[in-house]
Amino acid sequence: MEKIEVKINPVSASSYPIFIGENLLSDLYEIIQKYTNASRFLIVTNDTIFSLYGEKLKNESAQFVILPDGEIYKNMDTLQRILDKCMELNLERKDAIIALGGGVIGDMAGFAASIYRRGIDFIQVPTTLLAMVDSSVGGKVAVNHSSGKNMIGAFYQPKAVIADTNTLSTLDNRQFKSGLGEVLKYAFIEKNCACQRDFNFLEFLEVRKDEILLKNTDIIEKMIRICCSLKASVVNKDEKEKGLRAILNFGHTFAHAIEKLTGYEKYTHGEAVAIGMTMIFNVAVKLNYISNEYYERCINLVNNYSLVNTYSEEFLPYEFYDVMLSDKKVSDYKINFVIPTGEREVEIINNIDKNIILEGI
Repeated sequence: MEKIEVKINPVSASSYPIFIGENLLSDLYEIIQKYTNASRFLIVTNDTIFSLYGEKLKNESAQFVILPDGEIYKNMDTLQRILDKCMELNLERKDAIIALGGGVIGDMAGFAASIYRRGIDFIQVPTTLLAMVDSSVGGKVAVNHSSGKNMIGAFYQPKAVIADTNTLSTLDNRQFKSGLGEVLKYAFIEKNCACQRDFNFLEFLEVRKDEILLKNTDIIEKMIRICCSLKASVVNKDEKEKGLRAILNFGHTFAHAIEKLTGYEKYTHGEAVAIGMTMIFNVAVKLNYISNEYYERCINLVNNYSLVNTYSEEFLPYEFYDVMLSDKKVSDYKINFVIPTGEREVEIINNIDKNIILEGI
C-alpha cells in the first residue's frame, strides 16, 4: 500500500492522506477510523457499484443511499436525495459521508457533506481510474447545472482518499480508457506541477503503453501514484485555484463544452478531455507555441491509447465558442485557455484570437 500526503499550504486541518493499493476495501473502516471520529456513516454510491461492493461494505454503523448511474444525474435533484437521507438518519456533525464510486458520486457526495449542517466529514473511496487519478483528490465538489458543468459547488477537502486498485478490474474497457484521458493530461503539464521529482511521465506513458493497456497491476499502481503525486503537489500550493491549479484544466474548457452540447450522454468525461486536448494542441501548433515535432508526439500518444480524439457533432464552431464563454473559468468575458508552450509545459492565456480557436475546434 502506497501513501501520499496532500499537505495544503499552509498545513492545516485540510491535509489528508491518499492510500493506493490492493484489497483496501477489506480494511476500509479500520483505515477510516484513523482520520475521522465519526461513529455513523452514510455511504453514497450508485446502483452499479452497490451491486459489486455493497455486501462487502455492509456494517452496523453504515447506511447506504443508492443513486442512478450516470453524469446526467449529477444535478440538484440527486443532491436533494442525498440530503434527504442525511435528514432521515439525523446524521450529526460528528458523523461522516463516504463517497463510493467514480467522479460523479465523489463530486455529489462531497458537495452534500460540505453543506449538510454546514459541513461534516467525508471520505473519498474512488472505484474508477478517472476518480483515482483526478476527481477524488483536491476537494473540488459540485453538481452540474443546465448552464454548465460543475457550476454549483465548493472546495471541500476529504479526510482521506482510499483507492483500492482491485476495483479497476470491474471497469469495462471504455471506462478504463476514459480514465486514461485524465492520466495523459498530467504528462502534458508535468513541468508546471512544481513536484519535487521529475517523473518524465510523458516518456513513461510512451514506454509503458502496452503494459498499461493490458492493465499490468504494478504499472497501473505506479501510474496512479505518479498522477496523485503531481496533483497533490499542485493542490498543496493552490487549494482554491487562484493561480497554479488552473493548469489542471488542460483540455477541459473544450471538454466541458462538448459534454454540455451532447447532453452529458454521448462522451465520457475522459473522452471529452482527450478531444479537448487535441483541440488545444491544434491551436498551439498553429500559433507556433510548440514545434511540429512535439505536436506530433502528443497527438500520437492520444492516438496510440485509442482514445476518442475527433469531434463529429453538427454544432457550428461559433455555437461551441459561445458555450465555452459560459464556463465558470471565464473572467471579464475572456476564456482562459491552458495552452501547451513547450515539452510538458503549459501557460494560461486569455487573449487568443477567436478565429484561431474556431479553427482548432
